Amino acid sequence: MKNRQFYIYILTNQRHTILYIGVTNDLKRRIQEHKSKFIPGFTKRYNIDKLVYYEFYNNIKDAIYREEQIKGWTKEKKIKLIESKNPKWEGLAKDWFKKESNS
Repeated sequence: MKNRQFYIYILTNQRHTILYIGVTNDLKRRIQEHKSKFIPGFTKRYNIDKLVYYEFYNNIKDAIYREEQIKGWTKEKKIKLIESKNPKWEGLAKDWFKKESNS
């Protein structure tokens, strides 16, 4: 059986005023969906597509538990978590979707 990975991730908008926490088994695909505004809803409506934090797990139950845990935190605690790994709030997926050149 293939060893699967599951991710919890935090997205924000350009002004860092809104945080979105999600869980997925394919982080790159899911971030592309957010960036392309493919799925209608909260992140599309508020232009939330900047990946600022993620963790991975081998067990979906652990990932869902962590997602729910973080969702229950205050915004201040979520910001501290992001800044513990990404103090400049850089877009962690900014280079994931650049087209490769043939040169």
